[in-house]
Amino acid sequence: MASSLPMSAELEQIDGEIQDIFRVLQNGFQKLDKIKDPNRQSKQLEELTGKMRECKRLVKEFDRVLKDEESQNPPEVNKQLNEKKQSMIKELNSYVALRKTYQSSLGNKRVELFDMGAGSSDPVAEDNVQMASAMSNQELVDAGRKKMDETDQAIERSKMVVEQTVEVGAQTAANLKGQTEQMGRIVNELDTIQFSIKKASQLVKEIGRQMATDKCIMALLFLIVCGVIAIIIVKIVNPHNKNIRDIPGLAPPAQTTRRLLSTKAFHRFQ
Repeated sequence: MASSLPMSAELEQIDGEIQDIFRVLQNGFQKLDKIKDPNRQSKQLEELTGKMRECKRLVKEFDRVLKDEESQNPPEVNKQLNEKKQSMIKELNSYVALRKTYQSSLGNKRVELFDMGAGSSDPVAEDNVQMASAMSNQELVDAGRKKMDETDQAIERSKMVVEQTVEVGAQTAANLKGQTEQMGRIVNELDTIQFSIKKASQLVKEIGRQMATDKCIMALLFLIVCGVIAIIIVKIVNPHNKNIRDIPGLAPPAQTTRRLLSTKAFHRFQ
């Protein structure tokens, strides 16, 4: 049914969705009276609770759009729209109270508590779950022991997982330690190689300098030998050249020495 209030297209759409949800809630609570199975009642109540949550969201959206359009509407229209919003909230609260009434009638069945602040719902109990209030003391003790055994088994599994994790961690630490030591040895070897390369470079430089010095000496000796050979050749070719001095050991003996020896011999014979 269309509303007689002057509303924008967005407000009319939100109002229509809210009215549809109200009709679903009304029909749902009427059907809830005809359901005898508590589990089906709980399921139906959860569905209605979801519808109420959706209706709450739409009411908030209606209020937001109303505030955005408040400056565009006359004061009388804004008043009527606010009264419309309060009517929606009142009707929604009536369904919330009705849901609480049905919830209390379900006893110990687990149903979702409707929270206007939104929240997650708990699962409905299964059909074959035996309520604790209907169990005897021995059954309660057996159930408690069974739960304790399951807990102990879970703890043992957790211990095994922890032990395996510790072993993996120790193995990883040992591998990391070995790799660290290996990296240290590699660094030391690299330092040794670098030092050897430096020493070899210095030795090569010294050998190069020594070879250069030896080459200079050999060149000088070669020049001296060439000079001596040249003098000898010139002396042989032109022995009477006075510009060339006699080379010791190659020049003929001085004539003065022979005369001296001859004079001494002559006096000896006399």
